[in-house]
Order: sequence, then C-alpha cells, then structure tokens
Amino acid sequence: MDSKMLARLGAVIFVAVAITAAVVEMTRKDDAPAGPSARIIEPARDPLREGQRRCQQLGQQAASDAECLRVWAETRDRSLGRPIAPVSPSSSDRR
Repeated sequence: MDSKMLARLGAVIFVAVAITAAVVEMTRKDDAPAGPSARIIEPARDPLREGQRRCQQLGQQAASDAECLRVWAETRDRSLGRPIAPVSPSSSDRR
C-alpha cells in the first residue's frame, strides 16, 4: 500500500467514527429529573419590596405620599449599607 492509499483509508475511518459518534449523541436520551424532588423555594415576604411596588403603581402621586417617602428612605439606607432606623407610626402622624 502506498501512502496516498493509507491517507485515504485513515480519512474514511476518521469520518466514519465522527458520524457514528454524532449519531450516538443525537439518539442518546437524557434521564428525566425525578419528579417533585426539586422544591420551589418561595422568596421570603419583603414588606419593603411590596411598598416599592405600591409606590410604583401610584405614579406621580407617590411623590407626596408619606408612606412612599418612608419606603424610599429605607430603600436608600439599605442600598447604602446604613443601619435602618425604625420609624415609629406616631412620628409620621405628626406631619
């Protein structure tokens, strides 16, 4: 056998192996995950997040809403890493 013949035979074998591997990979079935073993984790209820959504729905009126001003101040403090000082309900009623 000459070198051209060996090169062609090697190329044919390589292509055959590549096609076989592709067919095997395409026909392989993945195991389905076992039903309800994966639990859906509900996020903890966050009153601040609920307040933010309420203020978002108020739109322009939120700028004059005392509760929205409190929510925004708490959001700002939380994002800046400042300690959150609880606001007593009586202090917001004095306005």
